[in-house]
Amino acid sequence: MNSWLIGARPRTLPAAVVPVALGAAAAVGTDHSVWWRVAGALVVSLALQVGVNYANDYSDGVRGTDAVRVGPTRLVASGLAAASSVKRAALAAFAVAAVVGLVLAAVTSWWIVAVGAAALLAGWGYTGGPKPYGYFGLGELFVFVFFGLVATTGTTFVVSQHITSIAWLAGGAAGCLACALLVVNNLRDIPTDRVAGKRTLAVRVGDRRTRALYVVLLVAAFSLVAAIAVSDRPWAALGLAGALLAIGPMRAIMSGAQGGDLIAVLGGTGKVQLATGMLAALGIALGG
Repeated sequence: MNSWLIGARPRTLPAAVVPVALGAAAAVGTDHSVWWRVAGALVVSLALQVGVNYANDYSDGVRGTDAVRVGPTRLVASGLAAASSVKRAALAAFAVAAVVGLVLAAVTSWWIVAVGAAALLAGWGYTGGPKPYGYFGLGELFVFVFFGLVATTGTTFVVSQHITSIAWLAGGAAGCLACALLVVNNLRDIPTDRVAGKRTLAVRVGDRRTRALYVVLLVAAFSLVAAIAVSDRPWAALGLAGALLAIGPMRAIMSGAQGGDLIAVLGGTGKVQLATGMLAALGIALGG
């Protein structure tokens, strides 16, 4: 596989697609919706995700955090690409997000610029800068806010210039699913992160509580989907089918899977995220 594609970490891209799909679905049935803007929101979300992935690769690589890894190959740490090249790739992806975001702001509201600027700063500051917040246990908060609430409600807003209660609930579900992915990743890396001084939430709370957090996040996501179905979008219950796919990953987590075994759990969690998010989005749209 092309090394730059590896660096973009395509398996993480559902975290960018799901909130946009949910946000667009929440806009169905609202007045004056402009649907071409969904494409713009998707480009912004994907570009941010890819930018964050490259930025993490660069920052962790130059710090030496990725010197010993169990997970997927990193470009800088493995020597597949120069650190300067990976940094430029991250900045290029962020630039794409910024330009398309400006177009969406121009046709909707300029307050989107402030939200977009916060997302860009948060994307770089996760592992970059003098005090990366991902090294202090705040990564899950960033993911929940920006790849959950902001991406979902932001999509609903740019389409309809209105944010519905359904969008907030859907954003919470998207955020929980995205955080579950990050929790598995950080659970796998506890031994190496601890040695490298990377104090992720998993390192701070320990193995047992991190595993419990994973289950709580998935249960919370399904509960929010159920809340949407109970409110006024009953077809959103389609998303609960994702719970069937969650059985295997949750069982592996609670049975103590470690190291390389968690790579399969990460892939399974991505499938849960995609199935739950897209089926819930379909159901929300059908009820709109």
